[in-house]
Amino acid sequence: MATLLAPPAPGIDLGDARDRLVHHRLYALVDSPERMRLFMEHHVFAVWDFQCLLKALQQKFTCTTAPWLPTTDREARRLVNEIVLDEESDELPEGGHASHFELYLESMEAAGADTRPVERLLGAVRAGAAVEEALFTAGVPAAAAAFVRSTFAVIDSGSPATIAAAFTYGREDVIPDMFRHLVASLAEREPAAWGRFRFYLERHIAHDDARHAPICRRIVARLCGDDPARWAEASRAARSCLEARLALWDAITTRLS
Repeated sequence: MATLLAPPAPGIDLGDARDRLVHHRLYALVDSPERMRLFMEHHVFAVWDFQCLLKALQQKFTCTTAPWLPTTDREARRLVNEIVLDEESDELPEGGHASHFELYLESMEAAGADTRPVERLLGAVRAGAAVEEALFTAGVPAAAAAFVRSTFAVIDSGSPATIAAAFTYGREDVIPDMFRHLVASLAEREPAAWGRFRFYLERHIAHDDARHAPICRRIVARLCGDDPARWAEASRAARSCLEARLALWDAITTRLS
């Protein structure tokens, strides 16, 4: 069995994509309630397809069908299910539980952002529409729709290394650095409108920093082991995911400029 320790940093080659994302000028532009609402109306689709990517990861490392059968990697099974619990059923400040996606929708409603496109998307998917059809009929912003397509290309690849690397280095590893200070000033000025969103960000940051990102790096390390070809595949997937996020950020920046 592979070691539980993450490999040295050169195992994953992200080029400069992570640095460009963390220092993107979008964050400085989201400086008013109106701009934050526009950001949320695009970003909510990345929150939804994050959950889809997580379920793809769960399907690769756990058994989600009946009859149940034990999967081969016991440690990865435990680690993935731990992430699913946090992301699908997190504790709320007032009690009860919700997924981070549901919390994001509540944050949008509290802030006065338009949730109709994402609600239409969910309705279309519930009715049996394919994702591509749902994106079209829901009127999803073009840049957000392109991002979702890139995520589902990863999911449709069926490759455990591709899915795990995209989830790890394109999502869990980079999210804390992207969002740490995004909404703090707005929440302090208008806590009724932005407090829910700040709670969402703080929960996501806390989970990812302290637990999820290290867990995910261990999973990628277990998958790739000493195989250079697998590390190369994982690096390509991670970079592609970051580049897709950069394209989304660029498009929102153009709207805000």
